[in-house]
Amino acid sequence: MCLSIPSKVVKISDDETMCTVDTMGVQRDANLMMMEDNDVKVGDYVLLHIGFVMNKIDDEEAEKSLETYREILEAMNEQERLEAITDDDNCPNREI
Repeated sequence: MCLSIPSKVVKISDDETMCTVDTMGVQRDANLMMMEDNDVKVGDYVLLHIGFVMNKIDDEEAEKSLETYREILEAMNEQERLEAITDDDNCPNREI
């Protein structure tokens, strides 16, 4: 099962088709084509699936989820942490 960790949008491309998100300190590019035009802004929290932004989430909800993830990650070693944060790219349910 893949879990989507709330990611904060830190940059949006000039053509607004891509963005850069920060997922607990790991930055990556994500596609915005599944979202309404101008729906996502820098500073918003979003959820990703296979490299696409699927929806925005409330800041408070995002912070609560991130706190839970931090607690889980504290029990893992460094390699397990990195894999948990970046695992969305390797989701077995990737084919839609």
